[in-house]
Amino acid sequence: MKSAKLRYSITSNDLSAHLFHVTLSVDHPQEEGQIFSLPVWIPGSYMVREFARHIVQIHASCQGRAHPLKKLDKNTWQAAPCNGPLVLTYQVYAWDLSVRAAHLDRTHGFFNGTSVFLQAHGLTHLPHQIEIVRPKDVACQAWRVATSLSELKAKRYGFGTYIARDYDELIDHPVEMGEFGLVQFEAHGVVHDFVLTGQVPQVDLPRIAFDLKKICETEIAFFEPRSKRAPMQRYVFLTMAVNEGYGGLEHRASTALLCSRADLPTKNKPQMSEAYRAFLALCSHEYFHTWNVKRIKPQVFCDYDLNRENDTQLLWFFEGITSYYDDLFVRRAGLIDEACYLKLISKTMNTVLRGSGRKKQSVAQSSMDAWTKYYRQDENSPNAIVSYYAKGALIGLGLDLTIRQQTEGKKSLDDVMRVLWRRFGKDFYEGSRKQVGVQEDALAAIIETATGVDVRSFLKKYVLGVEDVPLATLYADFGVEVIPELAAQKLTLGARLIKSGSDCKLSQVFEGGAAHRAGLSAGDVLVAVDALRVSAPDAQDQLQKILTPYEAGQKIKLHYFRRDELHMTELRLLANTEANFSCRVTEPSPRSGKAKAPLGRRLRRPSV
Repeated sequence: MKSAKLRYSITSNDLSAHLFHVTLSVDHPQEEGQIFSLPVWIPGSYMVREFARHIVQIHASCQGRAHPLKKLDKNTWQAAPCNGPLVLTYQVYAWDLSVRAAHLDRTHGFFNGTSVFLQAHGLTHLPHQIEIVRPKDVACQAWRVATSLSELKAKRYGFGTYIARDYDELIDHPVEMGEFGLVQFEAHGVVHDFVLTGQVPQVDLPRIAFDLKKICETEIAFFEPRSKRAPMQRYVFLTMAVNEGYGGLEHRASTALLCSRADLPTKNKPQMSEAYRAFLALCSHEYFHTWNVKRIKPQVFCDYDLNRENDTQLLWFFEGITSYYDDLFVRRAGLIDEACYLKLISKTMNTVLRGSGRKKQSVAQSSMDAWTKYYRQDENSPNAIVSYYAKGALIGLGLDLTIRQQTEGKKSLDDVMRVLWRRFGKDFYEGSRKQVGVQEDALAAIIETATGVDVRSFLKKYVLGVEDVPLATLYADFGVEVIPELAAQKLTLGARLIKSGSDCKLSQVFEGGAAHRAGLSAGDVLVAVDALRVSAPDAQDQLQKILTPYEAGQKIKLHYFRRDELHMTELRLLANTEANFSCRVTEPSPRSGKAKAPLGRRLRRPSV
């Protein structure tokens, strides 16, 4: 039994049908009948996705003969007792072009282990061997394999056999197959691959490698300032470029990324576009997760239950604090300047402060509701929820400023992250003890231990409560001014409009706005404003033109369809009174002492 292992094989016999063909061989199945299940969610994306629904057919065999296999529930099967090796064969439909699941066609193949690899209950601790077989289709002759899995009987980038220590490791290394672009760089001695799938004319891969090297080295040195030792031996950025898309999912030694072609830099265009800056921040975010959530974890994540939701109030910290640091590390790496960084802070502030849901839901509640509300947003979401990513980032900034202020710049949130790494991540990574996670109510004590600052009142107000983080007040002591700038006085319906065919549809109605007061609802289709038809490729712009002759306070007649019934209502126009906030550096306040704002490097003032 010491040499026992589980052996998987994955290939495709029909690329056009988008079907992966998987076999799982169990040398020593459990005597009472081996149970198998497929995860219902993937760590890092907090929604039950029911991956088992994509299994098209599944069969068992024992010693070369068909063997009984009973389905127990939506994602679980049990084979009858078997004297000898047990083999499962099954097909998985793969047509989800995202970072979370699996996708397969004649251009490439991609999969996360949670979508394709059944787990054998009671045997998940054993080594898991996976043979990735080149599909026989002639279109695949030039395909290569990109993954951070350890090679067993495969060459780097080649088809063949890979190995994982256990099931948890198996499902934490996504795989890309196809004809992809590849560029390598080293960050503090660790080889990093940037893999690009999708057509991006004139893409500047050397520039991407140059910029990512700076970010990766900055983050490695952040957690290990002395040794500059990364917690992995190799890292892979798996990137899919499409016409429109954005997202990422972290793994222990890689990340899966989705971006728009326009996000990536092209040759002979050295300017830092806003889209490319956002892509670098996405890479920075997922790379920071290598430490914060993949190794420093909430206690409930130390042993994932992949059959149900794993609830925690701490997503605001593990996602929100990561969101705070993602832009900050682009700045600290020297890829953007101080003004650009403050502009990004302003954008996050404005995004959070415009949502009325922030007054109803705390980020602790938002973390718990990720499974049912944040990842399943509907037309009322802006009025009901707050993003633990965005407000969590502002809380991270507020914590950082508070710690710097109360310690006169001697301590910062950086010290908290390094203490977390030493206590909850580093020892586990180095194999000196079993992993433990951060308890739900432990953060205040950890922060005080790391910095000497009591933040219990801060967390009560802004994490457990719904108060806005007072960034203007906090920033004032650091020579940064938060300036309210009244938005242009455009008339507004207080609703988000989208084009639906040739119609103008309300996709969201904001609480307290003109549309809400007039009785309009999401899904209503506007027909006419004061007898003038509303219909255009850009519904929002056309509506603004129609409203140009009017002034705030005037009433207009709106005709609209709700379902298939025509209605009319009077709407009193309101001016857009939302304040936009911008941040700018001023002269340091006399009260600032030695404290410095967390703006990054290359400042006129001493660096943080």
